[in-house]
Amino acid sequence: MPELPEVEALAAYLRERAVGRAVERFEVASFSALKTYDPQPSALAGLPVTSAGRHGKFLDVGVGDELHLIVHLARAGWLHYRESFKSPAPLKPGSGPIAVRVRLDDGSGFDLTEAGTQKSLAAYLVRDPLEVPGVARLGPDALAVSLEEFATRIRGRKGQIKGVLVDQEVLAGIGNAYSDEILHAAKLSPFALTGKLSDEQVATLFEAMRAIETDAVARSVGQKAAELKGEKRAGMRVHARTGLPCPVCGDTVREVSFADKSLQYCATCQTGGKPLADRRLSKLVR
Repeated sequence: MPELPEVEALAAYLRERAVGRAVERFEVASFSALKTYDPQPSALAGLPVTSAGRHGKFLDVGVGDELHLIVHLARAGWLHYRESFKSPAPLKPGSGPIAVRVRLDDGSGFDLTEAGTQKSLAAYLVRDPLEVPGVARLGPDALAVSLEEFATRIRGRKGQIKGVLVDQEVLAGIGNAYSDEILHAAKLSPFALTGKLSDEQVATLFEAMRAIETDAVARSVGQKAAELKGEKRAGMRVHARTGLPCPVCGDTVREVSFADKSLQYCATCQTGGKPLADRRLSKLVR
């Protein structure tokens, strides 16, 4: 799933390539992807792209004086920028993985695509980003929050730290992959309880979050959209590296699996050498 660094990089790429161009046509191939109907997609025609930014993991493309195309790429969504399109013909409904196409007046544009059968990509055409329920519920951005607010929000949500870090109402922008990396850098178990974290552990976690996310943004911004996924994988120390050696201590990276996702960690670095039990089989070891 694209997280804060990748969405920031996509926004930067659109600022470089699309801002200042006028929208020629906004096409919808997957009607389930477009969650709003007022204003109509045709309202974008002829209006300039004025900005590109993000709210947590939501991409925000400003069009004209008051319209915003807000996109949540979900687990399997992506943005593909095209220098040109093979055909000027409008998209037909159900055009493969393409959900939405934005054609610009210089012949370029971008597709919003989603792989697989579990369609979760969501696009909203709104006058105010806060009209999007997911945006309205967001906590402070992970790269903007202060240590004091971070500590208050982390301790204000009881539970295991892994789940709290990825809760977008607590902090905006952190997902499954970078939370694994942050916890590894902070030397914390994914299942440490927020209510039992010391002031020193919270401060270390904050610094790890800022360092991991800032480094990932620096590596991602400037990359072409097609290269971002590879850049993300290359920068991971534990996430999606099950069975490989930890680059810090050399221990084997381990995994805990759930119904629809998994997490990775290093027992030596994070849990005092004690493996975490798979929740599907037994209670977690903390």
